[in-house]
Amino acid sequence: MGLSDADVEKQIKHMIAFIDQEADEKVDEISAKADEEFEIEKTRLVNQQRQKIMLYYERKEKQLEQQKKIQHSQLVNAARLKILKFREDHIQTILNEAREKLSEVQKDKGRYAELLSGLIAQGLFQILENYIIVKCLVNEVDLVQAAIPKAVAQIKEKAGRDVNVVINDKDFLTADSCGGIEMTSKNGSIKVCNTLDARLGLIGKQMMPEIREALFGKNLNRKFLS
Repeated sequence: MGLSDADVEKQIKHMIAFIDQEADEKVDEISAKADEEFEIEKTRLVNQQRQKIMLYYERKEKQLEQQKKIQHSQLVNAARLKILKFREDHIQTILNEAREKLSEVQKDKGRYAELLSGLIAQGLFQILENYIIVKCLVNEVDLVQAAIPKAVAQIKEKAGRDVNVVINDKDFLTADSCGGIEMTSKNGSIKVCNTLDARLGLIGKQMMPEIREALFGKNLNRKFLS
């Protein structure tokens, strides 16, 4: 016996309901899968962007740290240079004061005459020539002339040489010189500068480590004194 129209309709409704239920379940499954994949992708993208941001700020932090080190080094170097400049200026001030006091040596004529004789004698031992030209201050020609014989006698006694020493009467030391003499060989190829300015400069250079230590204390980073 065949199915009645009512039975057929009932089965069709049942099949439709089953299909609808399966469709809803499939939709729910797809939706859940989509949500899961969305969350996974969102998490991946968030982590990726977070990593990029972290790397960016790590680089920024390193750059800032490097800039900080550079600026610190520059500030330290600038401060060190200022200290060195102050020290050198202070030393130069002291040397200038010492130079000003050299003029007092000239006031003691006897002492100054001995000094001139010694400076001339020293030059004679350095210039191994028999004819020497001496340059001095224009107002000290007489003093230098009087000091020459004693210096010549020393070279005769100690080196057994006869030396002719003459004063340059056309060219003199500059007026700002503290005194002393310059000596040259006859042709000018050999020169000895024994002015008081030059001697002060030489002594200042030789004693610079001691001067610095006396003024500023020992430099713990300095291995050599020369």
